[in-house]
Amino acid sequence: MTDAATNIAALIEPTVEALGFELVRVTYGGGRKPTLQVMAEKPDGTMGVDDCATLSRELSLILDVEDPLPGEYLLEVSSPGVDRPLTRRKDFERWVGFEVKVEMEEQMDGRRRFRGPMTSFKDDVVTIETDEGVVELEYDGISKAKLILTDELLEAVQKAAKAQANPDNADGADT
Repeated sequence: MTDAATNIAALIEPTVEALGFELVRVTYGGGRKPTLQVMAEKPDGTMGVDDCATLSRELSLILDVEDPLPGEYLLEVSSPGVDRPLTRRKDFERWVGFEVKVEMEEQMDGRRRFRGPMTSFKDDVVTIETDEGVVELEYDGISKAKLILTDELLEAVQKAAKAQANPDNADGADT
């Protein structure tokens, strides 16, 4: 996270949490009119359009008063999406078994990028089964990580959404 993004995250996190959301990621940058992207979700992993609108309105008020960024910028509030970034320990724990792409801050065995199914996350170590073999990556050394959009991921997300929409039929079977 850039210094600006880190400062914004610290400024807005109490409001994000007070509204019942969790802050996933804050980024800031771009060209002549930079974008401040705030990614959030409810504790259950959902984030609808109305949720984004509510959060955007509240954050706009804070940012207008505090004025933490120079010049004009665009505020973009969004959900993490299906092929979401993995930014917190709980993200890694939740998505074990799915394909990930991880970029390390420093090279490991001559490379910084790793891709493959995440087979475990234990004791702050992410284990990935790459084409070249199994690698173990220290959580604190990760600069970026995200889920890779696969059929398995889509199926899991759809099944979870269906179970959430119809808790009496949580096994996903049609009635």
